[in-house]
Amino acid sequence: MTLQPTLFLMVGLPAAGKSTVAREIESTHRALRLSPDEWMIPLFGESDADGRRDLLEGLLIDVAVRALHLGMNVILDFGLWGRDERTALRTLGEAAGAHVVLRYVDVDEEAQARRIGERWAADPEATFPMSPTDLVRWRAQFEVPTPDELAGSHLDEPPSGSSWAEWARTRWPSLR
Repeated sequence: MTLQPTLFLMVGLPAAGKSTVAREIESTHRALRLSPDEWMIPLFGESDADGRRDLLEGLLIDVAVRALHLGMNVILDFGLWGRDERTALRTLGEAAGAHVVLRYVDVDEEAQARRIGERWAADPEATFPMSPTDLVRWRAQFEVPTPDELAGSHLDEPPSGSSWAEWARTRWPSLR
C-alpha cells in the first residue's frame, strides 16, 4: 500500500524561522526540502538576480510535482506571500495526489529585525542584505493566511479566464 505524499508549503516573511521549521519537517517526515534561497547565492550572488528567482522557483516546483507523483513528501520553502501563490500550489499539489499542508510561521517586527542582524553577523555570504525599509515594504505586501487557508477547507476560484495551473505558469515562467 502506498501512502499519500504530503506537500508542505512554508509561508512567512524573511527571518520568521521558516527554514528552521522546514528542516525539522525534512527530518521528521523524510521530505525533500526545496529552498530557492539555498540556490540563489551560489548561482547568482543575490536574491532576485533580474527575475531569475521566479525561474528557479518554477524549476523547483517542477521537481516537487515529480517527487509527489513518485510518492515522496516535499517541502517548498518559498515564503509564499500571496494567497494566489498558495492556492495555485495547493491545486498543483492536490492534482499530483498529495495532501497539502500550509505551515505559517509568524514573526513580529522586533524579532525579525534581530534575526536578520544575527544572520548577517554570523554568515553574510549565506544571506541577503535587508534594510528596515525592505522589511516595512514586505510586511505591507504580505497576505497573512486566513484560518480557512490554514485548515485547507477552501480553494479560491482561479482568476477569470484561466485555471490555477495557467496562473502558476504565468507566475513562474519556467514551470512546465
